[in-house]
Amino acid sequence: MTQAQKKKSKAIVHKLHAKFYGKKPKAQEPKTPDAKPAKSKAGEPSRNELMLKAKERGIKNFRVINKEELVEILKDGTTKERIDEIVAGAVARWKAGWGKGKKKQ
Repeated sequence: MTQAQKKKSKAIVHKLHAKFYGKKPKAQEPKTPDAKPAKSKAGEPSRNELMLKAKERGIKNFRVINKEELVEILKDGTTKERIDEIVAGAVARWKAGWGKGKKKQ
């Protein structure tokens, strides 16, 4: 191997090393319990914020409820029966994805 080839090989190795091992990500600051989640672009609350509000209100299975259902549940005029109906539908939808080798009909 000639000097020119060695130099070229070294340059390639350095380039690859910099690509994969070059800059290390900065250490993230530890999360504080007072930190609030960021709002979405349109100004509406994120799903995470809605789940936190549902948790505060004592709604069970809030993790399997989608964003639209969370918005409906957290409206002021929503009755307890309607909330239970939405939660039951979400739980049934979630459980439908679970099973052991059974074909869905």
